[in-house]
Amino acid sequence: VQLQASGGGLVQAGGSLRLSCAVSGRTYSSTVTGWFRQAPGKEREFVATIRWSGGNTYYSDSAKGRFTISRNSAENTVILQMNNLRPEDTAVYYCAADNAIGLATIRFRPSYKYWGQGTQVTVSS
Repeated sequence: VQLQASGGGLVQAGGSLRLSCAVSGRTYSSTVTGWFRQAPGKEREFVATIRWSGGNTYYSDSAKGRFTISRNSAENTVILQMNNLRPEDTAVYYCAADNAIGLATIRFRPSYKYWGQGTQVTVSS
């Protein structure tokens, strides 16, 4: 599985950005695709993820209510729509995927085998 992330940029607090992850290679109905982020000096943390089968979505507490993850099956892309951005959302955002993840570990970084390159999101105050 290959992942190509795009859509980062610079935005003022309260603004919006839309990240896209293009997925290629061997995927299955059990595939899970999500987003993590890493701020300078901090560990990479879970943001949101989506199951291809059924479309169930999962969010971090920080993302809930402001971010929406979705999948465009025709284009094989996963979108992260980020609204009401805050300076603390500033980070490099990474797209990640795996072909089978259990519910108990779906927010855990080691559960994802495939990673794309990061895209920088900077939110100014």
